[in-house]
Amino acid sequence: MKVSVVSPVYMAERVLSLLVHRIQDSMETVAEDYEIILVEDGSPDNSWSIVEGIASANKEVVGIKLSRNFGQHYAITAGLQQARGDWIIVMDCDLQDQPEEIPVLFKKAMEGYDIVLARRKARKDNFLKKQFSLCFYRLLSFFTDTKQDRSVANFGVYHKKVIRAVLDMGDIIRVFPIMVQWVGYKKTTVDVNHAKREAGKSSYTFQKLFRLAVNIFLTFSNKPLILTVRFGLFISLVSFLVGIFYLVKYLTGSIVVLGYTSLILSIWFLAGIIIFSIGILGLYVGKVFDTTKKRPFFIIDKIVK
Repeated sequence: MKVSVVSPVYMAERVLSLLVHRIQDSMETVAEDYEIILVEDGSPDNSWSIVEGIASANKEVVGIKLSRNFGQHYAITAGLQQARGDWIIVMDCDLQDQPEEIPVLFKKAMEGYDIVLARRKARKDNFLKKQFSLCFYRLLSFFTDTKQDRSVANFGVYHKKVIRAVLDMGDIIRVFPIMVQWVGYKKTTVDVNHAKREAGKSSYTFQKLFRLAVNIFLTFSNKPLILTVRFGLFISLVSFLVGIFYLVKYLTGSIVVLGYTSLILSIWFLAGIIIFSIGILGLYVGKVFDTTKKRPFFIIDKIVK
């Protein structure tokens, strides 16, 4: 049995050696035949040089360099495509996902599960990131009509058939945890300890997180379109009732001069609704346009074994 460990690398020059060392120690109790795939995602620091050195000195390590920064989930996809294991472990490189939890997750997988997800008991993130994550997952659950667990991320053990199904998905927006949830299979969760970041800070700014959230909503749900239609019908019903009300008042002689303020407010309000609706439709059309380009999800520059 072969096991692959896939980790996307970005701004991690200070933790890579420790990461590999701790993974190797953990894998001693899991499998003799394993590989560690480090995917350098166009990091501006010295991460690739360190990955090259580690891959040259360790036969278990494979280094992959992408041609530019494509994003964490695209780097994960690149690693998954190169993975040759019967089981694949996905984890972040910042050591908040602790390699010492791998044997625990793998032991659970051996009980007959295809997916074992690491559920963080207490996230070691800052307050703002926790609150943004809470709001995001609540909105995601609402828009996709699914139950989403914000304590679960990339870290987990996956059977190769699960990974094959994820890779077969042609979604241009790649979000690994959500895609894993979509493909199904027998899954469970295991509580793990979530560590503080060993070095540096998260590369996810509020702007990047907001853009990712919008892309996820547009890719995995058409509910914004449905809600827009419902809201348009509601506005039409209200306008119809208001029209009847003012028609009755006019026929009974209660209205002599129509109100200028109400007319202007109505025009601006309805114009805003129309522009908002067109904007949502335009976002979906834009995603369709991106899909029709059929560009690769990522470009591999180098592979070092």
